Amino acid sequence: MEIEKKYLVKNLPEDINKYESVEIEQAYLCSDPTLRIRKKGPKYIFTYKNRVKGSDEKLCIADEIESEISFDAYMHLFKKADGWPIHKTRYMIPYDGYTIELDVFHDNREGLYLAEVEFMSVEDSRDFVPPDWFGEDVSGDIRYTNSYMSSHEK
Repeated sequence: MEIEKKYLVKNLPEDINKYESVEIEQAYLCSDPTLRIRKKGPKYIFTYKNRVKGSDEKLCIADEIESEISFDAYMHLFKKADGWPIHKTRYMIPYDGYTIELDVFHDNREGLYLAEVEFMSVEDSRDFVPPDWFGEDVSGDIRYTNSYMSSHEK
């Protein structure tokens, strides 16, 4: 199970390039439940993700299963994807015992920066104090889900 919060980012950290990063391309085959394919660095991944019904509106809670697939399988599924692929650079930033996944979007989402933080429990998420460079908590806003963005122009 995945428990996370998602935030808009006011300002990128000045030292962003010192953090580990990976280029990501992903596309969606279905949005409810979410069926996603992703190229993450040299790996190709198929993901099933289903939001837990009745979960907190300000928290993203989902069942998630990921499985590595071949390049050929990725390309086959990519041709069947809906909407536009998402392209982003993801930075992994350690912060107060957590890892912030900072996504810097490209192409038709250029200029959008989103930060996600995963938690071990709902209680942990409630105690989390974000850094100053975080903006609005958009965890419950569907417009900031990658599946929504892949099917709606900016």
